[in-house]
Parts: sequence; C-alpha cells; structure tokens
Amino acid sequence: MSGKDLAAPRWRIGEAARRSGVAAPNIRYYEREQLLSPGVREDNQYRLYSDADLHRLRFIRLCRAMDMSLDEVRRLLALDGACKADCVAARETLDAHLEHVRERLKELRALEHELEHLRSQCDGTDSYCHIIETLHAQADEPLPEALHGNAAAGKRHV
Repeated sequence: MSGKDLAAPRWRIGEAARRSGVAAPNIRYYEREQLLSPGVREDNQYRLYSDADLHRLRFIRLCRAMDMSLDEVRRLLALDGACKADCVAARETLDAHLEHVRERLKELRALEHELEHLRSQCDGTDSYCHIIETLHAQADEPLPEALHGNAAAGKRHV
C-alpha cells in the first residue's frame, strides 16, 4: 500500500472510533487540541478518517494509556524517529514522564499509608464510627500555610 493509500479517507467517526479504540468524543477533542488534523470532509460535512488517522489515534491512545499529558503526546507525535535527535527528544520526554510517574507513586504510597491509618481507627465494634469522627476532626484543623488560597494544591491527582 502506498503512502497515498494510507491517507485516503475511508471512515466516518463512528467506524474510526471502533477501529482505533478511541471514543468519538475523544477523537473530536484531539482534533480541537490539534493532535489530529481536521482532514477531509464529505459533501455533507461528515469528517472522513484514513488509515494514517487511525494509526495516529492508536498512537495517541497508547500514550494516554501510559498517562502521558497531551503536551508529551504532542512532542512524541512531532518526532519521526528517523534521526538521532528524535531519539534523544523521545528519551527526554519519557525520562520527564518517568519522573512524574515516580513522584505520583510516592504520593500514592503516602496516600495508602494515610488510608491504612484511617482504616485502623475503627473496627466496627463501637457504637459510633471512629473513621467518620477522625475525618471530622481533621476537617476542623486549620489548613497548612502552603494551601491557603490555593485549593488546587490540596488536591491529589490519582
């Protein structure tokens, strides 16, 4: 199959979603985010997707399944892998993502310990729940200085 055949429009969004494993709303989102080009439209304005588009969607899906950000996906999509500089750029992108994942793992381990400690507060035999009591007590405590005025800093991304 030639490069031209790969680019030939073939499928409407529903079929492209089925073939790529990417839901139709996500395909539209990736177009808005310019991860996927708007491409060819039929006379009735239905967007048609090619084999190359499906490949790109699968690539995006794989990266997103590894929890990569849209910017990381965008960087990888910009590389063709045919030169050493592209390999270096891909490795740098993955190294940065690995660091992010390691930091999140650390946060998740801390969260696991917090939850285990909270769970240990109540064995279900008392007349009231010590878990709920502990959560209410923590909710009454003042916010740490670092969180004042910054609600997003208090959220964990899990």
